[in-house]
Amino acid sequence: MEGRVANLPELSVSELSQALKRTIETAFGLVRVRGEISGFKRHASGHLYFALKDEAALIDAVMWRGTAPSLRFQPEDGLEVIATGRLTTYPGRSRYQIVVERLEVAGVGALLAQVEERRRRLAAEGLFDADRKRPLPYLPQRIGIVTSPTGAVIRDILHRLADRFPREVLLWPVPVQGEGAEERIAAAIRGFGALPPARRPDLLIVARGGGSIEDLMAFNAEIVVRAAAASPIPLISAVGHETDTTLIDFAADRRAPTPTAAAELAVPVRAELVARVADLAFRLGDGVRRQRDRRAERLQGLAARLPRGEALVGLSRQRLDEAAERLPRAALRAAGTARQRLALAAGALGPRLLVRASGARAALAAAAARLVPRLLSARLERERRAFAAAWRLAESLAPEATLARGYAMVLAPDGRLLPDRAAVLGAPRVRIRLRDGEVPAATGPDRQGRLF
Repeated sequence: MEGRVANLPELSVSELSQALKRTIETAFGLVRVRGEISGFKRHASGHLYFALKDEAALIDAVMWRGTAPSLRFQPEDGLEVIATGRLTTYPGRSRYQIVVERLEVAGVGALLAQVEERRRRLAAEGLFDADRKRPLPYLPQRIGIVTSPTGAVIRDILHRLADRFPREVLLWPVPVQGEGAEERIAAAIRGFGALPPARRPDLLIVARGGGSIEDLMAFNAEIVVRAAAASPIPLISAVGHETDTTLIDFAADRRAPTPTAAAELAVPVRAELVARVADLAFRLGDGVRRQRDRRAERLQGLAARLPRGEALVGLSRQRLDEAAERLPRAALRAAGTARQRLALAAGALGPRLLVRASGARAALAAAAARLVPRLLSARLERERRAFAAAWRLAESLAPEATLARGYAMVLAPDGRLLPDRAAVLGAPRVRIRLRDGEVPAATGPDRQGRLF
């Protein structure tokens, strides 16, 4: 025994690990394992790490980033799958694992059980309640579509919309199956809801063509169902054929059996709408005419019950004629009465006016008696001043001159001799005789009392 041990080659840890790796990969090669997913994790690098287990054992599994897009469903814990891959070891941890190249669901029943469990859980949260459903707009101006841009679904929807009632369409292209499809679909639904109101669609259609339950698993994803339930825009789900049912159908406001049917639910037929509007317009006009005819008949019936116009105004006309006959006589009587009252008033007012006139006349006479002497005195004073000025002028020109034509003199109140006013006014010109000769001069006042 000791000799046998001594003959064994000495290996390093790395050498032993590599030998085990080669042995396992050579012995098993490609394997197909059935088990339940446990501890599923999507790494930031894109690789998928999980374990496959049954009642008695567990084996680690990894799916590289380049293989993950081929998945037709979303792996999650508890889902029974069949993994096809190669068995290998991980020397850094002394663990063996299977590198999965293909992953599929272990029978339809497993997927249906998973979907049913998720449906019950989301329904318990109230995401599928009927009171959350909103009515679809009758004629949306803009329609948003979430689907693949390369499939036949988008062409069918656009063709059907063009036939019924052309509308503006916004397409948000997404993958409808495979790795990452559910995240892209949910992001598209949220993206349409986050658009500004001026660009936001009035209606959303989430569509996909038919396929197996594995192909439709993206629309059973919890993230997609929650995005549809939280969408602020009314949403129509059109996933698969008429017999296919996904969880987004329960969260949507309306389910369409096919994408083409979704387009029919989105807009009415334009020709039918025009015909309906025309029919409503005709019915409205007919109703207005019937209402007008009924009102005209009722008006005629009421008018027939009214008395004739002559009967209504006859009595008033007769009263007017009688009043017209009484008016002249009444006017004459009123004038006579007014004349009598005026005569009585004049008779009573005459003595009073005479007394007032006599008093006014006496007051006027007294005022004149007081005012005339003042006026005469003022006038005489002005004339006296004028003659005095003329006399002074004559004395200054010829102190020794003699007055011609018997110029009369009067005695002024102050004792001086002044030329007589009458004599001066009567003479057309006064000449003053000087010693050296006779020189005419304007020395007397004119008829207005001014010197000349």
